[in-house]
Amino acid sequence: MFMNRLYIIRLLLICSIFSSSFFIVWGNEDSVVHHQSAFKRKKDNPAPVVPFHDTLFHVQAGIGSFSSHDRALSISEKIRHVCKEYNNYLDTLTIVSEGGLLEITYRDIVVMSITETDAIINEKTQAELASEYTEIINVTIAKYIKDKKWSTIIYRVLLILLIIIVQYILLNVVNMLFRKLFHKILSLKGTKIKTIKIKNYVLMDEGKSTGFILLLFKILRYVVLFLMLYLSITTALSVFPATRHLAGILWGYILTPLNDIFHGVINYIPDLITIIVIVIVFRYLIKGLGFFAEEIHKGRLSINGFYPDWAHPTFNIVKTLLYAFMLVVIFPLLPFWESPAFKGVSIFFGVIFSLGSSSVINNVVSGLVLTYMRPFNIGDRIKIGDIVGNVMEKTPLVTRIRTPKNEEVTIPNSNIMTAQTFNYSEAARIYGLILHSTYSFGYDTPWRKVHELLLEAAKRTPDVMVDPKPFILQTALDDFYANYQLNVYIRDADKIPRIYSDMHQNVQDVFNENGIELTSFHYEAARDANKSTIPVCYMPENVKTTPS
Repeated sequence: MFMNRLYIIRLLLICSIFSSSFFIVWGNEDSVVHHQSAFKRKKDNPAPVVPFHDTLFHVQAGIGSFSSHDRALSISEKIRHVCKEYNNYLDTLTIVSEGGLLEITYRDIVVMSITETDAIINEKTQAELASEYTEIINVTIAKYIKDKKWSTIIYRVLLILLIIIVQYILLNVVNMLFRKLFHKILSLKGTKIKTIKIKNYVLMDEGKSTGFILLLFKILRYVVLFLMLYLSITTALSVFPATRHLAGILWGYILTPLNDIFHGVINYIPDLITIIVIVIVFRYLIKGLGFFAEEIHKGRLSINGFYPDWAHPTFNIVKTLLYAFMLVVIFPLLPFWESPAFKGVSIFFGVIFSLGSSSVINNVVSGLVLTYMRPFNIGDRIKIGDIVGNVMEKTPLVTRIRTPKNEEVTIPNSNIMTAQTFNYSEAARIYGLILHSTYSFGYDTPWRKVHELLLEAAKRTPDVMVDPKPFILQTALDDFYANYQLNVYIRDADKIPRIYSDMHQNVQDVFNENGIELTSFHYEAARDANKSTIPVCYMPENVKTTPS
């Protein structure tokens, strides 16, 4: 009967092979596709065979109404049943061929059947797959029996005790070493450990520095103790089969990140080398440009139409652009640059920059325009709006001015662009700055005499240039008096207030010495024969003794 069934099966197989060959020869692709889809329907989701704690292999196909999951559960249950009756010396697993199937049996127990579909899925022959599964099951059963022996249990208990003793000794050793280290740190207070200063600011004194170092080593001590306990617990769990999977999970918490970091670093080395090369190239390029900028600034290298004071600002602009270009090149090579978190942080900083930098950018652009317009230089005496003073500092954002009264005034560069700027020092250096002051005298005073006396006062004034000569302009002929404007040339714009003061004093002296009052016609007409405004010290002797 058995031979008849086998003959029928062989006959069916020969017929199926013949029919498949026929369809392939005649190009019937629809039949081939149908055959492949039928095979796919036989394949099921992989189901693990786990009789105890570890997965032995996966079942990927069902048999009849049994799914792969049902087969895996059945195989696991039969392996556990075999373990209870297994005798390593008398009984072994055998492979039996039955109806086109290979069955792994123990005595009268069929542990599992291996079909042709299983062999095709695993890309092996039925015999090879049966031998492989038999070896795996034999090893698993032998290991299980060995684990159940009293000698093995006692051995594992002793291992646990050894782990506990070693852990206790290591804890004491580590604590003792850290105690000695703490005493050593305290002994270095004031000698090796000193006050940390940033210029004149005391960041941390000796006590705080020592306390900070002790805190770091305390944290290190807790980390070391935690790692020791973690490793000990993991090692202890790996001793017993029942808890070995927990040990694997705990080891994975440490080894998986370390493995990912290691492979990530190894894989990142080519990109890192590329970044280093790019940084080195840009660094030396910027150094070369800095050298030329310094040469131009010091006047050792000249370029037509390019002023020396443009060298450093231009270099800073070019350097910023080169750094920006370098970051653009490096950006795709950075780790995690495609991650959503990295992009989110970039967008966040971009939004913050765009919202809060409108006035800053306005001032920066204005500072660049002022640099290349060259309306003033450091040290120049200028006037911006109503503010007069010397330029002390020019930055990309603001300009700082010190007034003659030593007041520090900070003006945003955007305000300077919208205000009128007067540069006294530039005019004084090139042409000679003209200072002028207006005086009025009645028509009873000869204008030629007034001219002579005003020029004499200018001649007596220090820091007034002889060439070009001072000159007089009669600016108005009013109803009661004429206006005379004294104009003088100077070179030092910083002395303007002092020169004005000296010139006014000399005008008073010269006119008083010549008996001419510095009063308007209105005063002379209203004083009703009061005494002269000329001080007595300027009067002739006969006039001084005359009673008023």
